[in-house]
Amino acid sequence: MIVFENVSKQYGVRKILDEISLSIKPMEFVSIVGPSGAGKSTLIYALIGAEKINTGSILVDDYKVHAMSEKALQLYRRKLGIVFQDYKLLPRKNVHENVAFALEATGTPQYLVNKKVDEVLETVGLMDIRNHFPYQLSGGEQQRTAIARALAHDPKLLIADEPTGNLDPKATEDILELLLKINKNGSTILLATHDKQIVDTLQRRVIRLEDGKIKSDMAKGSYDSK
Repeated sequence: MIVFENVSKQYGVRKILDEISLSIKPMEFVSIVGPSGAGKSTLIYALIGAEKINTGSILVDDYKVHAMSEKALQLYRRKLGIVFQDYKLLPRKNVHENVAFALEATGTPQYLVNKKVDEVLETVGLMDIRNHFPYQLSGGEQQRTAIARALAHDPKLLIADEPTGNLDPKATEDILELLLKINKNGSTILLATHDKQIVDTLQRRVIRLEDGKIKSDMAKGSYDSK
């Protein structure tokens, strides 16, 4: 369960988030939409503890994200899957190594690393190109690699911030199908996006932000839900 309660974030006199209150249940697929500057990315960065809020509270299961130390936040983030628009792959490591690195960095034994990497690469459909390097991959393949890396720790929450922003329509469709598959397998999905077609296709819950406030919250909405 994710709970934002009266969350505000401001820079100077400008409020980026203005008393946001919302809750997200386990295994929901929720799209966060709104124009540039609405507060979508700030909401996500606050959720992962990368942005300190000014007031309010953020709870994720038993974690009080707003009150955690940096060391505690590092442990908390290992429980999350996080995917960004720009992939953030290591250019000198191949697909397998990029995913393995997420596990090796936390001290996972090598025999478990190899087993888990194969499992998540199978999930995202990249086993055939596991030895390719990022420069050899299409944008969609790079994003699927990033998603595989995010799945390495079996997260119950996958956060995707504009994951299709650099992709063509076919690759976007593939990523959407993959996110739905991950959701069906038991993970909560929080998707921040400008992509109207994705949101309208999903017909899942849509939260629209404007000027740091929740403009609408629809159980089965579209990008233009008011």
